[in-house]
Amino acid sequence: MFFSTAGIEVAVWIPPLVAFAISFFTSMAGVSGAFLLLPFQISFLGYTNPSVSATNQVFNIVAIPSGVYRYWREGRMVWPLTWIVVIGTLPGVFIGAMVRVAYLPDPGHFKLFAAAVLLYISAKMSRDLLSKSSATRRSANSEKRFQEMVRRYRSRSTAWGSASEQPVRPTTVTSFNLKRLQYTFYEESFDVSFWGILLLSFVVGIVGGIYGIGGGAIIAPFLVTFFGLPIYTVAGATLMGTFVTSIAGVAFYQLLAPYYPHLSVAPDWLLGLLFGLGGMAGMYLGARCQKFMPARAIKWMLTAIMAFTAAKYILAFFASL
Repeated sequence: MFFSTAGIEVAVWIPPLVAFAISFFTSMAGVSGAFLLLPFQISFLGYTNPSVSATNQVFNIVAIPSGVYRYWREGRMVWPLTWIVVIGTLPGVFIGAMVRVAYLPDPGHFKLFAAAVLLYISAKMSRDLLSKSSATRRSANSEKRFQEMVRRYRSRSTAWGSASEQPVRPTTVTSFNLKRLQYTFYEESFDVSFWGILLLSFVVGIVGGIYGIGGGAIIAPFLVTFFGLPIYTVAGATLMGTFVTSIAGVAFYQLLAPYYPHLSVAPDWLLGLLFGLGGMAGMYLGARCQKFMPARAIKWMLTAIMAFTAAKYILAFFASL
């Protein structure tokens, strides 16, 4: 099948299948999978126009709601954290979209930028896994208690579909104002700066707008690494933040398109929809299965994938010089 906006030809079943496989694993860490879908489109499909970023965000819009719904149903959505991320990221996404179109239309330079982003994310994830700080220990303790509860219910063959039998203890927000956000998760209390997360979200929004990932792939590792939050409570918030900012990103790219008639700026809606349908199924199953996966295994998996992809892009860039 030929996709005119993307300028590529690919079998109709490939985009949803690839999106499903990627989203199943990445949604466990609160990441939509767009940061890995982008390299696939660039390297394997040959889709290097600026509109690939907007198409990636169409994927987010279609795929993410199923994963958010699953985390909400299990009581693990920290809504104040979600809204801070959204408010901070939105203006950054607009700036990032302008930078992508005006200064990074060249595929070679875009790949190098993508590699830098992926390396930075993987470095932060590695630091979190190797850290011995008190914040990291608190997060690990709550994650271990969560896993112990899951194992107890599995051994009793509990029906997870029944709300009355749901073994996931909801997070509890104890304080939220313009200075701090505090909540508890499995007997551990977490206290983070409102303005710290807001500033981080703004910067990440710029990078996410350029890269076409909505920012979740960067915010999630930061929240786990610098703020010491457990991955089981971060995942839903970052996915929801990515969903909202992706809507804004797609709208902005669509509005920019008439001003850059010589470039492919607007998303390829059909291709984005096909990716999104596969991602929708993958995210729902990934969010459902997250409770069975150890947090460290999820983080190491993401770190390895990102580092490998970044190294591949850097080698390709220097080989082309």
